[in-house]
Amino acid sequence: MTLRATSQENESAPLSRRSVSEGGSPHLPEPAFHDPRHHIKIFHGDCLQILAAIPASSIDLIFADPPYFLSNGGITCHAGRMVSVNKGEWDRSRGPSANHEFNTAWLAACQRVLKPDASIWVSGTSHVIHSVGFAMQQLGFKLLNDISWVKPNPPPNLSCRYFTHATETIIWAARDKKSRHKFNYKLMRQIAGGKQMKSVWTIPPPEPWEKKFGKHPAQKPLALIERILLASSSEGDLVLDPFLGSGTTALAALRLSRHALGIEFESASLDLTLHRICSDLVQVEISLSCAQFSLDLFSYPMDRSNSMTMSDTLSAKLVRRERNYYFVGSLRREIIYSAPADSLEEAWRKFSASSHSATEILFIIKTETQIYLA
Repeated sequence: MTLRATSQENESAPLSRRSVSEGGSPHLPEPAFHDPRHHIKIFHGDCLQILAAIPASSIDLIFADPPYFLSNGGITCHAGRMVSVNKGEWDRSRGPSANHEFNTAWLAACQRVLKPDASIWVSGTSHVIHSVGFAMQQLGFKLLNDISWVKPNPPPNLSCRYFTHATETIIWAARDKKSRHKFNYKLMRQIAGGKQMKSVWTIPPPEPWEKKFGKHPAQKPLALIERILLASSSEGDLVLDPFLGSGTTALAALRLSRHALGIEFESASLDLTLHRICSDLVQVEISLSCAQFSLDLFSYPMDRSNSMTMSDTLSAKLVRRERNYYFVGSLRREIIYSAPADSLEEAWRKFSASSHSATEILFIIKTETQIYLA
């Protein structure tokens, strides 16, 4: 199977499996998810170690939404209620010097894997974006734009001691001063209604349908990432997100025919990403054949209009239960094998013993049929 990671895995497990070649160069671990047909790879682990294993000058575009270092006991307003802004240990501030050191480290790792004319987009609030910008200057990136993403309906400021935080900044930068970055100017002008697109973007937060599989505290709207990809990449380009979170970058890349490579450390976020991507990928039509029963022992017509009356309380007896598993191929996106089984393990054993066992499987779909006698 190409789907390997589960939420039960220890978060450091992918790193412990990382191998080193004879020359000391790191090797990429097995991906937690790999769809070769749509060119999507997602790795579970620390971004610095996985970035070190990605070949240099191999990435066309990077979008990064790094930790904002906000989780230090603060409060915010959500749905009219006061809630904590603590997102998790990964978002906890270690102090300005340590935070900047981390930003410099992951930005340098990203700069190494970018192609000469590639570019990077980094999102953040005032808590982190100034450190990101300074680190980019120190590393020799070419700063192109700072986008102000305006949120139309931001949460109110509960302390009443500050202006309401209604924007995030997204820095767009090329790999270095010599880069001839890609910018799809005509398309952006078309999207802007025939005028030059400005650096102030008003885009709503994620829609409810974007959170149907769960919520991520730093989830970005799909429309925002799609605009970034449309502005600075082409179909077939390889897009990297070193802090994949809820998987929005990979989802946008899939929908816009880009190739995607993502890295995520948190198991819960990885599970959310896989739910979202698999939901978009699964477009399989399963034809179920239903058994047909003849209720008459003889062919001549019979009048049963008064043979049974239904009471207000239905008493039904389960007379048949059937569970089937359908194996969907990774390259041939169709049902490769199906088998009735009581459990996934039993179905997998049957598949392994079949003539299709060498086929790489991306999805396994379970269906259950129950027949009740009324």
